[in-house]
This record gives sequence, C-alpha cells and structure tokens, in this order.
Amino acid sequence: MAETLSPCSSRGQCQASMGTNTSSASMDTNASSSVVGGSAWRGREPFSVFTVLILTLLVLLTVATFLWNLLVLATILRVKAFHRVPHNLVASTAVSDVLVAALVMPLSLVKELSAGRRWRLGRELCLVWVCFDVLCCTASIWNVTAIALDRYWSVTRQLQYTLLARRRISNVMIALTWLLSAAISLAPLLGWGETYSPEQERCQLSQDPSYTIVSTGGAFYLPLCVVLFVYWKIYKASKFHMGGRRRNAVVPLPQAAQVKEASQEPQMVFTARRAAITFQTDGETWREQKEKKAALMVGILIGVFVLCWIPFFITELISPLCSCNIPPVWKSIFLWLGYSNSFFNPLIYTAFNKNYNNAFKNLFVKQR
Repeated sequence: MAETLSPCSSRGQCQASMGTNTSSASMDTNASSSVVGGSAWRGREPFSVFTVLILTLLVLLTVATFLWNLLVLATILRVKAFHRVPHNLVASTAVSDVLVAALVMPLSLVKELSAGRRWRLGRELCLVWVCFDVLCCTASIWNVTAIALDRYWSVTRQLQYTLLARRRISNVMIALTWLLSAAISLAPLLGWGETYSPEQERCQLSQDPSYTIVSTGGAFYLPLCVVLFVYWKIYKASKFHMGGRRRNAVVPLPQAAQVKEASQEPQMVFTARRAAITFQTDGETWREQKEKKAALMVGILIGVFVLCWIPFFITELISPLCSCNIPPVWKSIFLWLGYSNSFFNPLIYTAFNKNYNNAFKNLFVKQR
C-alpha cells in the first residue's frame, strides 16, 4: 500500500527526481542571485570621469563660497572704517551666503551623491535642510535688494539720505530681510505643505500650490521687481544729471578757446545745480562718476542675480501648478546655479570698492 500511495515506483527514481529538483532549484537560485548581484553591481558602478569632474566643481564651489564670504566678514569686523553703512548690508549678505555654503550646499551635495537623488538622512534632517535652504537663500536675495536700494537712495537723495538716516534705514532693511525669510522658511514646519516623503525617500520644497505662489513671490519675484525698478531709476538719474551738466555748465567762450589753443591742460568749469556749487575739471564730476559707478555695480549685481536664480524659480512656480515632470538633472542644475549666486555676490560688491582690496592685503600682511 505504501508503494501504491508513493508517486515514485522505486527509491532510486525518487532520489533521482529529488536530485533533479534540487539541481534545478539551485540553478534558479544562482540565476536570481546573479541577477540581483548584477543589479547591485550596476548600482555600485564607479562614477564616470564627467561625474567626478562635476562633483569636484561643486565641492570647490562650496568651499570657495564659504571662504570668500568668511574673508569678507573677517575684514568688516576687523577694520573699524567698515563698521558703518553700507558695510552692514554687505555683512548681512555675507552672513546669509556663509550659511548657504556651510549648512545648505553640503547636504545638497550629499543628496546629489545618493542613487536617484534620494534622501536617506531622515525626516528631521530633511526639515532642517529645507528650512535653512529657504531661509538663507531668501535672505541672500533680499540682502542684494537692500544693497541696490541703498545705492539708489545714496545717488538720488543725497541731501535727505544722511549718514544717520542711512544707518537707520539699513538696519530696518536687514531686520525685515531676516524676518520675511524666517516667515517663508518656517511655514512648512507649521503644516503648510509637506517636504518629506518616506515612501519615495524624497526631500524637497513644499509642493502645495498656495505655498509655492507665496514663497516664490516673496523670495524672488517681489525683490526682482524692486531691483529692476531701482536699476531703471539709477540709470535714468545718471542720464539726467549728465544732461543737466551739459546744459548748466557756464564757460567763458573766449577764455575757453584761448586755453584750448594754448595747452591741453584741464580747465575749470563752474557748475550750478540744485543750489549746490561745485568745481570740476573737463569731463565728469565726482558725483557723476559715483552715479555711473553705482549704476554699473547695481547692473552687474542684478544681472548675475537674475541669471542665477530665475531658472530655478520659474521651474519651482510652474511644476506644482501644471503638474509638470521636470527631469531631476535639470532641477539639480537650476538649484546649484542659484547657489552660485552666493559665490558671486562678494566678488561683485568688493570689486567696486578698493578699500576691500587694501583691507584684504593688510589682513594677511600685518600678521607677519
């Protein structure tokens, strides 16, 4: 009865069939393990040369941004002549850019190194990273706007914009800059949208449409309108004053002709404008040179600011509203392009001030 119930006619056949099943199972196991091992090996492939170069560039950008802004801060703190406006605005900008390089860019680099740009550092660190990202970048943008406004008022309202008024207004602008940045950055922590997805291991800015409109408007589009308006007014004031100098210059024609024939030395020109009497040589007055220099500095500052940040904020505004699927690689490019603005800021506003160059030299020379 045992034989009739047994599926094998003999013990040898059973052992043979069991051996066949065992070998086939082992083959399946080896095949599946080879597939898993192959996929795991592919996930651990070494970076390409291009990827290594890009990562090296990002590391150098992070280090250079931190060190350069830290040098600006050390110079302002050490040189007493810099303990006044507009250097307090420059210091506030340098603080925000140092924080971007120290707290935001390294974690962004860790995210770039992970497979699929996944966030594997947990929810708490994700919230901290997003909060500091929005806070520091928004503060950097508004500090640039404050510098542009200070240059604009110093050019167009010289009599009203005294040193005392300038100090008060600059302190108010710094306080408003950090308060607004904190309000925008802390909103997701209070429940306005979600930044972390544990299922997808994704850490990003809140994609809530209402928060997207408010945050992008307050962090970029509003200061963009302000700086464009400021640059237009500075450019217009510079053109107006140059035209006014040509109309209001009083030069005795016979003397001017004699001097021009006798020699090519600079001649004195009497200029009366707005109840102020100034003397100048041929060419531009000190005020006109100051206006042109301010217009050039603000123009470069605004141009770099727009080129660095506008791709990122356009994608951040459009993607949640239209549910567009933007490739992650382009998001990373736009994000790091925005971070690079923190590197260019100190280069721009120190390049137009020779005192910074002399202070940088003295900062190291006096140590010997």
